[in-house]
Amino acid sequence: MAVPTSSQPEMAGNDIHREASLQNPDPPTDSQTAAIVGEHLQYMVATYVRPPPMMVKGEGCYIWDIENRRYLDFTAGIAVNALGHCDPEMAKLISQQARTLIHTSNLYHNPWTGALSQLLVSKTHESGSMHEASKVFVCNSGSEANEAAIKFARKVGKIRQPSGEQHEIVSFNQSFHGRTMGSLSATPNPKYQKPFGPMIPGFRYGNYNDEAGIKDLVTEKTCGVIVEPIQGEGGVNMATPSFLQALRDRCNEVGAVLIYDEIQCGLSRTGQLWAHASLPPSAHPDIVTTAKALGNGFPIGATMVTEEVAKCIVTGDHGTTFGGNPLACRLAHYIISRLSEPELQQGVLEKEKIFRAGIERLQKRFPEAIKEVRGRGLILGLQLTQDPTSIVTAARERGLLVITCGTNTLRFVPPLIISNEEIEEGLGILEQAMEVALSPKEQVDGTKGQQEMAPKGR
Repeated sequence: MAVPTSSQPEMAGNDIHREASLQNPDPPTDSQTAAIVGEHLQYMVATYVRPPPMMVKGEGCYIWDIENRRYLDFTAGIAVNALGHCDPEMAKLISQQARTLIHTSNLYHNPWTGALSQLLVSKTHESGSMHEASKVFVCNSGSEANEAAIKFARKVGKIRQPSGEQHEIVSFNQSFHGRTMGSLSATPNPKYQKPFGPMIPGFRYGNYNDEAGIKDLVTEKTCGVIVEPIQGEGGVNMATPSFLQALRDRCNEVGAVLIYDEIQCGLSRTGQLWAHASLPPSAHPDIVTTAKALGNGFPIGATMVTEEVAKCIVTGDHGTTFGGNPLACRLAHYIISRLSEPELQQGVLEKEKIFRAGIERLQKRFPEAIKEVRGRGLILGLQLTQDPTSIVTAARERGLLVITCGTNTLRFVPPLIISNEEIEEGLGILEQAMEVALSPKEQVDGTKGQQEMAPKGR
């Protein structure tokens, strides 16, 4: 009598065994997720490559896909959801304001644009940051905030030098300031610039933390210098205090505007309201740009300027249809109030210690794979010696979301409300993922889901 055998191909059998051993295996090609994705993709411009799961629900530091798999989120929507997913008070405010007034345009006053601007300036002063902060332009995104900053710097240059000679904008290698044409021109990454060249004229690029090169880089033709105190997409690279001070001094010498792009590193992600708060007033900027955590997932950005810059901007110089709408500004007002709480900021510093202790354990476990950890607070980069794609995939299939940045760097930017237990849980999953991905006996096929600013792929 013949022995019954499985009718499934060997490969399919292996896949089933593998999926059974994983907490969150990526949805297969015959899943509900794949069916929905396949239906939708034909109508979507292919600007992103996404991994298989389709996310449908979030709460706190967790997010669920349509197959009801739960993931611990160490990404916070790329440093956006600082208060976690679906903050209850934020949901309540959205409902209240949506029933009251959503949009009027900037042709009319509303109570919340000015209230948010006032709160941003006052909290900035209280934090010991940007001591000459005076006024705010509210927009819809980080890229728009940087576009405004670039335009404001150009306008200041035009006023100080009517001939137009003072028009150049300086930025730095490994930076990321956005994808619109002005902010893209300030982002010297060939992958992003080449398809859309030529860039806007008048942009110059230098090396981050290269103090010796500042004098030749920033000249009498420079109207503005834009720099991230901590480069997020570029690899979690930290500017030295002396570099930022030297930039400030040189901008003073030539009459240029100094712009700190704190879109990713600001709003208490370092344990201080702004990443530059630890600098002396002599190194403070003329402009700070912000977005991401400002809306905790709701689109909003802002450009904060000194009075010296503000007086150069007059009616008609710049504008926005949606920016400053009552709904976005009421939400941001609440979010700033929360993120500026001393208890939350102190908690960020305590959680950094837990992350670093866990990373130290990982370094001892995988000394050949981990080179160093960079960053401050809850913007941390784990520099690896190899492509982390397989680690990202293995972590996701075990219930942890992490992203990359720079070259071979894992980036941790979790919600600022994450608990100590959730950090330990995530690091435990990461250890399992690294054990699998780095083992010569195992093979984890990375899905190549696009990670923003990954060298292979606001």
